[in-house]
Amino acid sequence: MADVELLIDSKDILGEGVIWHPVEQMLYWCDNLKPNIQRYDPATGEHRVWPTPESVGCIVFREQGGICAAMKSGFAFIDNLDDMKIDYIVDPEPGMDGNRMNDGKCDRAGRFWCGSMDEGLAKPTASLYRLDPDLSCHKLDTDIICSNGIAWSPDNKTMYFSDTRKEALYAYDYDIDTGDVSDRRIIVDTTDRPFRIDGATVDADGFYWCAEVHDWCIGKYAPDGTPVDRVRLPVRQPTMCTFGGANMDILYVVSATRFLEPGEAEQQPHAGGLFAVHGTGATGLVEPYFKG
Repeated sequence: MADVELLIDSKDILGEGVIWHPVEQMLYWCDNLKPNIQRYDPATGEHRVWPTPESVGCIVFREQGGICAAMKSGFAFIDNLDDMKIDYIVDPEPGMDGNRMNDGKCDRAGRFWCGSMDEGLAKPTASLYRLDPDLSCHKLDTDIICSNGIAWSPDNKTMYFSDTRKEALYAYDYDIDTGDVSDRRIIVDTTDRPFRIDGATVDADGFYWCAEVHDWCIGKYAPDGTPVDRVRLPVRQPTMCTFGGANMDILYVVSATRFLEPGEAEQQPHAGGLFAVHGTGATGLVEPYFKG
């Protein structure tokens, strides 16, 4: 039986982008809408918050130090959070003011993948992008409403991607050598379910763990999309999960207050908080660095 622990009652409007730093042994995440970047130190309990001038969909760590962020204005380097200077790289969607960058991660070749989203959560104006180490940006898919759930199988042969508002979790065939995707197919259809698939990760055994936003749970799925297990949370709107900790066996979960309905705040006093799930029996994989 998994045990759920509240770590930080951060009251995030839209917590996202949670990622474990394997060297620092600290956890980072974003509140897309306040907006900010946050850090939690499990060794001391310290919680730091750095406001940002615009929304941050997600961050990844750079091989040479610092972070690469997917922001409203596109991909950017931030070398020092305490003295925040943003070095913009490329805006993949210039002039598309109704869109912003959202969920993303690095593949194991050090490329930064990130999808955009329609901020109104209705129009299929978003796309899926890949930022290569040479800082060239490539569009890999289109006709997307809200990009989420990016993760790769341990053997690098499958890439997972969720369009939350199209109610679909997709799998692509993935070529780690070229960074190309092909043969997109739906492996989970949430049309008739009470949740949608939000941010996600993959464990060392290849199971896909995802935030089942709107329905209180983290879901565990087999590589073919077969549901395996669920972890119940004290909040209805989990938004993303990742493994971390010294042994990579703690599942960290961020959440949101954005979707609270009248009367729900009293029932979920820790909505928007950061949680740790212990005892899942799973071990995660360290997220790769961006090589750019």
